[in-house]
Amino acid sequence: MTRPARSHPDPRPIPAPATPRLRVEGLTKAFTLHLRDGLRLPVVQGLSFTVAPGECVALGGPSGAGKSSILKMAFGNYRVDSGAILIADGAQMVDVATAAPRRVLRLRRERIAYVSQFLRVIPRIATLDVVSEPLRGDGVPADIAARRARDLLARLNLPERLWALPPATFSGGEQQRVNVARGFIAPRDLLLLDEPTASLDAENSAAVVALIAEKKAAGTALLGIFHDAAVRDAAADRIVDVTRFGAQP
Repeated sequence: MTRPARSHPDPRPIPAPATPRLRVEGLTKAFTLHLRDGLRLPVVQGLSFTVAPGECVALGGPSGAGKSSILKMAFGNYRVDSGAILIADGAQMVDVATAAPRRVLRLRRERIAYVSQFLRVIPRIATLDVVSEPLRGDGVPADIAARRARDLLARLNLPERLWALPPATFSGGEQQRVNVARGFIAPRDLLLLDEPTASLDAENSAAVVALIAEKKAAGTALLGIFHDAAVRDAAADRIVDVTRFGAQP
């Protein structure tokens, strides 16, 4: 009689779950309307989620649900009423809601990139310099940073004749491509995306999705807003429905 083979436990250790790059805990925010006698306008209440390295999380919900406000709180532009927004800074987790302004600024320089809905740059600065600036700020030689900027602008189909011009005179779609290139150029642990494909056609939206995939493969954590359902489905690993945490007036 043949005895069944005895099973043995796999001796290889099970890898520990990756520490989230972003952890939002019990986030609550409301705006005070001073022109309406101090009326409080609730945005979110008790919002909690995490974003792991190599993951793209989309914030879901209709316009006005507070998605952009959540990104601005994560970047330190909006004050938090209560809760925590913890961002990995090496082995530490820094709470943006309570951190000193200098610490928040250092996180922005070293850990966080942000593609907002609007390009805000110093006037009369050439597009190539606008895009390459984050890399140069990291100490990358100017020629290498410029080469990387040219590669990104070419992938986003921005005509080469525009690279030496300031982006202030560009169309909305052209400015958005500059905005995306600037946000994606430097290696950062966390990338915040507020409608990165707004004003873009299908070809350039696909280019942005490809860039997101590359960031995920490199271990970047991404938190984004994508009103284009096709882009969201292609880019995001999961969706956090903000309406589940809508605050009641």
